[in-house]
Amino acid sequence: MALLGQGALRKMAAQLAAPVSYQFCLDEQRVEVNPLIGQTLRIEYLGAIHCTHCGRKTKKSFSQGYCYPCFTKLAQCDSCIVSPEKCHYEAGTCREPSWGEQFCMTDHVVYLANSSGVKVGITRATQVPTRWIDQGASQALPILRVATRQQSGLVEDLLRSQVADRTNWRALLKGDAEAVDLPAVREQLFEHCAEGLSALQQRFGLQAIQPLANAEVVEIRYPVTAYPAKIVSLDLEKTPLVEGTLLGIKGQYLLLDTGVINLRKFTAYQVAISQ
Repeated sequence: MALLGQGALRKMAAQLAAPVSYQFCLDEQRVEVNPLIGQTLRIEYLGAIHCTHCGRKTKKSFSQGYCYPCFTKLAQCDSCIVSPEKCHYEAGTCREPSWGEQFCMTDHVVYLANSSGVKVGITRATQVPTRWIDQGASQALPILRVATRQQSGLVEDLLRSQVADRTNWRALLKGDAEAVDLPAVREQLFEHCAEGLSALQQRFGLQAIQPLANAEVVEIRYPVTAYPAKIVSLDLEKTPLVEGTLLGIKGQYLLLDTGVINLRKFTAYQVAISQ
């Protein structure tokens, strides 16, 4: 076997192309993944996890790559990251106010995506289209630009009364979702939630929550030669050596003929990748 790279695993870097172009990220090393499709791939967990923030060795990864002390003190690991509508910055209890100002008090996009069906989501404006690719969306449409993360969370909370906010990962890996008229879904959402959106605009100002009426649907194609007939999830904790023929890549999943593995789940794990 030829060693392709070794080090602390990070989520794959992805660039919007036809199809999406992927790279393994191992410490500072980048390895092109698309050319490996159709070949045997081997991922070996070397038995060590080093916190992605402080570098401390940890027996268990928390919140995708952090040791427990960092998990309990970093703003990026707080519960409001998962539930931004619960932001407590204004209460003066943000774990890291300077971090919050940089990452939360900035423009966010509320979007519709079609991965295993239509869902609503939010992301920092700077993370478009990366967020959509990481979720394995085949279509995406930005529908609102919002001034802060908390406000985007409040908008998402309102819209998910009408549309899902989660992806069915098993359905995602069985094939591409059937195409949907996302602009039509957007208009239906705006109609059903008009009163709630108006109330949020009155609360935060018209400039804080702006509809993106002229945005266009982004179509995303992934490098997949075949989808697995049966979804078998591979886990480096249970099976430190994962090996198989690479059939494709979607979201942050590698599709092997032996099963599928979500690489993002193993952020900060020390691995060796070879073929």
